[in-house]
Amino acid sequence: MTPRSEKRLLQAVMALTLLLPLTAAIAGVIGGPRFLGHPPAIPTDLDSHFRYVSGLFLGMLLLFASCIPAVERKGPRLRLLAAMVILGGACRLLSLILVGMPSLGHRIGLGIELVEVPLILLWQARLARRFT
Repeated sequence: MTPRSEKRLLQAVMALTLLLPLTAAIAGVIGGPRFLGHPPAIPTDLDSHFRYVSGLFLGMLLLFASCIPAVERKGPRLRLLAAMVILGGACRLLSLILVGMPSLGHRIGLGIELVEVPLILLWQARLARRFT
């Protein structure tokens, strides 16, 4: 595979990977925690915090998306963002251990955070070496 075709494949994988988290972040900003299907009585502070965190998540995902066009040159930014995602995944794993198994969507998120993102980092590093 040529470096250009490998770059296009990595870009496609990254774009597809962003679809689910982007949808969740937008739903969190617009609907607050209600989109998760919990009881209608949600404390105001929880709603405020949930939407704030969803906004941070949305911003981080948009920064990830900004790495796609020149992914072979975006290693430092991608590594910083990935570190944030992996840390969040570790915290989600802690919740799984302490509180119990989350819903399917959250388990998929855990897989993205602790498996797919590190693999994308390795792939990007390989691609960057091929372009130098």
